[in-house]
Amino acid sequence: MAYEVSKSDEEWREQLSPAEYQVLRQAGTERAFTGEYTDTETTGVYRCKACQAELFRSDTKFHSGCGWPSFYQPESDAIEYIEDTSHGMKRTEVRCANCGSHLGHVFPDGYGTPTGDRYCINSIALTLEPKQD
Repeated sequence: MAYEVSKSDEEWREQLSPAEYQVLRQAGTERAFTGEYTDTETTGVYRCKACQAELFRSDTKFHSGCGWPSFYQPESDAIEYIEDTSHGMKRTEVRCANCGSHLGHVFPDGYGTPTGDRYCINSIALTLEPKQD
């Protein structure tokens, strides 16, 4: 797929820290309960760390207890969905539709959310832009 933001592997490595590169460009995962935004309650907009595209709003964030920030709905057309059969599981990977960076996975396991979905997102893949008062 062609993305609005397209960079060479070398350019991504220059822009991102090694840990960010491993998650965003190599579909890695940060350890559970270690991410900066897992328990954050700040009101604002969550953007892609790689390209700053708007992905989620804080009013769709909830505490699922899974160890990663969880959201029940992304911004319209912000997410690309990829079937992921790695690690002996069948899951749906979510990527930034603007640059193709790996964000995490979406699970249809309910948690009492309005959509019934849990977008389990790596904190390291996000930047929080707090709402200005």
